[in-house]
Amino acid sequence: MTETRRMTVSQALIEFLAHQWTVDGDIRERTIPGVFGIFGHGNVAGIGQALKQANVESPDLMPYFQARNEQAMVHQAVGYARMHRRRGTYAAAASVGPGAANMLTAAALATSNRLPALLLPSDTFATRVADPVLQQLEHPHDLGIQVTDAFRPLSRFFDRVQRPEQLFSIALAAMRVLTDPVETGAVTIALPEDVQAEALDVPVAFLQDREWHLRRPLPERGVLARAVAAIRGAKRPFIVAGGGVLYSGAEGRLKALAEETGIPVGSSQAGGGVLNWDHPQYLGGVGATGTLAANRLAAEADVVIGIGTRYSDFTTASRSAFQNPGVVFVNINVASFDAYKHGSQLPVIADAREALVELAVALEGFGVSPEYAELVAREKAEWDGLVDDAFAPSGLALPGQPEIIGAVQQSSAPADVIVQAAGSLPGDLHKLWRVRDPLGYHVEYAFSCMGYEIAGGLGAKRGLVADGDDRDVIVMVGDGSYLMLNTELVTAVAEGIKLIVILIQNHGYASIGHLSETVGSERFGTWYREYDPQTRNFQGERILPVDLAANARSYGLDVIEIAPSASAIDDLRAAVAEAKASDRATFIHINSDPQIYAPDGAGWWDVPVPEVSTLASTQQARAEYLQQQAHQKPLLG
Repeated sequence: MTETRRMTVSQALIEFLAHQWTVDGDIRERTIPGVFGIFGHGNVAGIGQALKQANVESPDLMPYFQARNEQAMVHQAVGYARMHRRRGTYAAAASVGPGAANMLTAAALATSNRLPALLLPSDTFATRVADPVLQQLEHPHDLGIQVTDAFRPLSRFFDRVQRPEQLFSIALAAMRVLTDPVETGAVTIALPEDVQAEALDVPVAFLQDREWHLRRPLPERGVLARAVAAIRGAKRPFIVAGGGVLYSGAEGRLKALAEETGIPVGSSQAGGGVLNWDHPQYLGGVGATGTLAANRLAAEADVVIGIGTRYSDFTTASRSAFQNPGVVFVNINVASFDAYKHGSQLPVIADAREALVELAVALEGFGVSPEYAELVAREKAEWDGLVDDAFAPSGLALPGQPEIIGAVQQSSAPADVIVQAAGSLPGDLHKLWRVRDPLGYHVEYAFSCMGYEIAGGLGAKRGLVADGDDRDVIVMVGDGSYLMLNTELVTAVAEGIKLIVILIQNHGYASIGHLSETVGSERFGTWYREYDPQTRNFQGERILPVDLAANARSYGLDVIEIAPSASAIDDLRAAVAEAKASDRATFIHINSDPQIYAPDGAGWWDVPVPEVSTLASTQQARAEYLQQQAHQKPLLG
């Protein structure tokens, strides 16, 4: 007979998750090392009880961690997954109704970024004996629709455990998707609150260690041969490296290929770290927020080799970055969806590392011309000089964001991790941050979620600590994004997790304010100002008396406030050094001028401007928009 144990659905699920292992070559680690949970009536007697029981009987079986916001729980899981190159993530358990709904934004973020996160939202009674239960939705046309159904379009996998016996197939299917490089993203198992507490006989085999080996598909010979022929025939080849390079651990292979062939490399936001900033072939970010060097080379490239990139509109500069009329795209990606994107002529469906191994052999003896190599070096040197100038202290009482970034850069260690997600910082960091470590750059820019920064940074720090890595995580955040979600600072204090948070106070939405100007909306609704009942807007001069440093201090962090002065940048450098020397979470507050911009990278982003308007600013913006739109291509390939 099959050996079984009598357990509740929740107890079985928690023990099952504790025995799942991801294997990537010689690396073997727990797929789910812990569970974040916020409890309510929907899960306190189910998942909550199971975690308590595990904590009493075997504290290391499945560690539980508190959070202050359900969305932030999933952000932490994503930050952890990024640091672990998608081999591990956390589970996040929430109660019925609003608790579950709070995770929807984060589910979309995980799926957009192709990063794994396991979501365990509670659901209403499967039996409907208590109907409608507190926090239940009611639709007269369909009583079965609940908040958890909203996870369906946001998840790479969704299922609901409506009977205890369904747990086995659902849990196994969920793990398959979590550990699949192609399919991974938000994985959602909805758990009705009554089913969570129901018992069943669980086969012992279901609870034993199980390994999930990451797939690393090889490129097909014929496809690879055609790609190699295109590269060998190129006069101006250019590599666009994305997050897939890092997730497959292929940065060393990319470095070798770039050095052997001389092909220049630009990176997407997710690809930051594929090469160190000072590598001769690395030209920095490419696309709408890219560097002038990378964008100039991309514009003239005759063969573009995409490796592990999903080619977002920022990477392609809304399909305006690659202007060579005869350009050919070789697109290497583990996912066919991304490999074929934008009409790529030569899609290569393969793991980035395995494809680079094969390319190195097939391209032996190939190198770019001396003239092209000289052009790459010249463009890189020119851009590096522009960054040096942007980093130079201005002596202004309110420094610009570029020199703030420069001060943080100069005061940080090579292995430190910079974390960001939304506002003007991602664009400036993509151009200016000089990455010195493969894991040193984490800008969430697939969903670009305001409020991700602190929670994601906390997850990234957890990922490092789990590996015994004591490097610092530096979260840079604007006041607008900070106000969206900052409560996980309490979590950092509660667990003694060291973060360095640098808040740039510009009294509004700096990024959208600038964008508003370019589309003719004159920064309307982007300043944080007192409401003027006469003009009926927030465009006045009276700044809000908000004290975010006091807010952070109230959470229990060490706080360093930098007063506006000519020495603000020197004071910031000293503050970062002090924070690095501390073993506590530190919050650094600095005021900035949001209208001092980074050097122009000649990238464009398609944000439509009204065809007709009574505003002169909008009319002018429309004319400029049409000029830029003329460079847009219907397809890349």
